[in-house]
Amino acid sequence: MPEPVRPLLSMWWAIPVAVAGGAVLDLAFPDVGLWPLAFVGVALSLLTLIGRSIGGSMLVGAAFAASFYLLHIEWITRYLGPVPWFALAGVETVLSAVAAAFLTLAYRWLPQLLPGAWGRVLALPALVAAAWTAREQFLGSWPYTGFPWGRLGMSQSESPLAELSSWLGVSGLSFAMVFVTAAGIEAVRMRVWRHATLALPAVIGALVLVLIPQFPTVDAGSMRVGAVQGNGPSGYFDEREPYAVFQAQLDGTAPLIGEDLDVLLWPEGGIDADPIGNRSVGRALDDLSEELDAPLIVNGATERGEHIYNTSLLWRAGADGPLAIHDKANPVPMGEYVPDRWFFEALAPDLIGRIQREYTPGTNAPFFDVDGVGVGLAICFDVIYDDVIWDGANEGAQVYMFQTNNADFRGTDENLQQLGFARMRAIETGRSVVNISTVGTSQVIAPDGSVIDALAADTSGALLVDVPLRSGLTAGVVLGPAVQWLLGWLALPTLALCGILVRARRHTKAAPPAKDGAAQV
Repeated sequence: MPEPVRPLLSMWWAIPVAVAGGAVLDLAFPDVGLWPLAFVGVALSLLTLIGRSIGGSMLVGAAFAASFYLLHIEWITRYLGPVPWFALAGVETVLSAVAAAFLTLAYRWLPQLLPGAWGRVLALPALVAAAWTAREQFLGSWPYTGFPWGRLGMSQSESPLAELSSWLGVSGLSFAMVFVTAAGIEAVRMRVWRHATLALPAVIGALVLVLIPQFPTVDAGSMRVGAVQGNGPSGYFDEREPYAVFQAQLDGTAPLIGEDLDVLLWPEGGIDADPIGNRSVGRALDDLSEELDAPLIVNGATERGEHIYNTSLLWRAGADGPLAIHDKANPVPMGEYVPDRWFFEALAPDLIGRIQREYTPGTNAPFFDVDGVGVGLAICFDVIYDDVIWDGANEGAQVYMFQTNNADFRGTDENLQQLGFARMRAIETGRSVVNISTVGTSQVIAPDGSVIDALAADTSGALLVDVPLRSGLTAGVVLGPAVQWLLGWLALPTLALCGILVRARRHTKAAPPAKDGAAQV
């Protein structure tokens, strides 16, 4: 049985290479969006982990993650300063560093169990890709609701590789990308120029990534949607008069008066009052719905009992309140609520004291029936959570309408990153997406990910678009949960089994030979 390999890079080289890998990976995401660089970033990270000790792998894993996250979420500093930026990037760095050890263990153990060529270029890359995917899934679910903002598959919103997500979901796309990269590395390490067949797993994987078409969905007609970007003072620290955001949305809607439309969509926080509890706001919405002769999908903070929710409302004149509501499933920790407030307030009382509202997670379905058309919903950051998107599709969504408020991140690439995620969701589900922001950029995205219409950032405007509808579920939606288990979570028990088998083989090899008498017995 072969001994574990030595590190490919000394620590003096591994740290700068890991830092470069994180920076390169960030360039694959919007606003730069050079999607092929995702493979370069992954390759640089993996090269630093091969042959390392556990402590060494955690160190270079931390260097890679810190470089990536400090660049990727720099937009947090726009209003909140460096403390939340370093805190969130720090948490993601620590968790990523711990998980990097599992990647190193894959490189250490599997070649000892399957030392042959095909084990190296096929089984090993699969286990490495699964461990990477498991790390993404873990960071996307813990602590609290997690932060799945840096998933590798989400970097491909502008690339032809995005179509694989309609078959395997975003986690499956991440897995495939890491597999191809790891298989390529192993082929080179085994001198592929001497044995060309060693390149087959990497080449076949790359062809699947590039050539597989989008999973088909069925044309179900169209829906004429009006969407308004009011460009009001909707930032957390914006100076504004009462109802200023609401008035900006009303003003932005004026060009749609008299137009024929099936529904009017406003962004997250488009109403700076509780539309259920505030009778004057409710009457204004009734008047607007009646004037447009169409239902409204609007959003505001609502109070029900002792709880506050970030709520989307389906509103129609004469209904005496909303026809249906959907509450944001994953309020943002440290933004929309403070978990363990007593602890964090002790650390940063001035900063935590600014967050007054404590939003409660919603439990109702992210779906509205709008005059017989199924509309899937996601409020702002909920777009990054797979279960919210899948729940909408399974409820019968024929189109998605995402409401967001990017005012706290004006002038940064946060909005463009989020738009990339929205585009990935269109491709993954095979459905159009209307992504409307208070301040932009807003877009109507076709089921294939192309942009139908858009509003630039920091402008007031209205879109009126015949949005394509689709029916039928993609494999990415149907198989998505199973794919996450098979290609992600199973990495951990598989690694544990590998470790047990390697240890057992070492004990067997080290055991002294039996004496003749004992052998005869």
